[in-house]
Amino acid sequence: MKKTMRAIEYTEAGGPDVINVATRPVPQPGPGEVLIKVAAAGLNRADVAQRRGVYPPPAGESDIPGLEVSGTVVERGPGVQIGQGYDDGAHVCALLAAGGYAEYVVAPVAQTVPVPAGVSLVDAAGLPEAAATVWSNLVMEAGIEPGERLLVHGASGGIGSAAIQIMTAYGVDVAVTGSTAGKLEYARELGADVVIDYGAEDFVERIREATNDRDEPGADVILDVVGAKYLERNVEALGTGGRLVVIGMTGGARAELDLSKLMARRGRIIATTLRARPAEEKARIMQEVREHVWPMITHKHLTVTTDRVFGLSQARESHEYFDSGEHRGKVLLVVD
Repeated sequence: MKKTMRAIEYTEAGGPDVINVATRPVPQPGPGEVLIKVAAAGLNRADVAQRRGVYPPPAGESDIPGLEVSGTVVERGPGVQIGQGYDDGAHVCALLAAGGYAEYVVAPVAQTVPVPAGVSLVDAAGLPEAAATVWSNLVMEAGIEPGERLLVHGASGGIGSAAIQIMTAYGVDVAVTGSTAGKLEYARELGADVVIDYGAEDFVERIREATNDRDEPGADVILDVVGAKYLERNVEALGTGGRLVVIGMTGGARAELDLSKLMARRGRIIATTLRARPAEEKARIMQEVREHVWPMITHKHLTVTTDRVFGLSQARESHEYFDSGEHRGKVLLVVD
């Protein structure tokens, strides 16, 4: 076993130019953990936020970015027995708190799952974070039900692509917002039945039109990565009993809200992060993902949407591309 490995680090807060390839010790698996030889890591907005200095890793976690990987089990920590699905050579993907942009990473077995049948080892790196985010927020937190109307902002990225497919397979009617005709057509191909150009259309009006067969039109659930900029309009777009789930703040963190509008709709605002959740919660989320989402992949209701793949040594270029907002689906780093 190697003693050292290549890993990505941020030399300071800033743009992609702060990304550096460094040499780090290979981590050792602790109790209930496995050591994974990384095949690929998925890029996420949290990685960019960490790079910009506004979203540090949880206390005690590695400063190496990367919240999801796929790869091969090469070592087991105490308490992880042979025959539990984590034997040497097992192909797995894992949800992490940090450390994925490296040649090796340790992961709790409770957050590590087999690569779904029919998915390549590299493509599997783009599944854990998106699947866990969508399922935990929309099903476990918001309690969305088949037949309800969902509005997704930012529909062409990794989270949006997964939300459209998972929720469509779950029986939910999905509307999306996007910035270009190409991105909206991409969302429609994934299963969205209402697509909204937010630069040319009012998404509040479009959602009300899409639900005008109801006594009180509006979205049942909204999945939002924008935050402050959309807060007031999101509340206006909710139907009675609607739930607004905020998982990002690309449009700012502070906004003013007329609570009477929320109360009139008997609405709720749910704000979550995934990275800092306790290990027990992440384990429960990944158990549900394996139970409910993985069969969607097996039955071809959900496909892996890898947009572009970069080598680990091209991490800077991968962030430049991610920051451009041009990607549709997941951007991955492969260990080259």
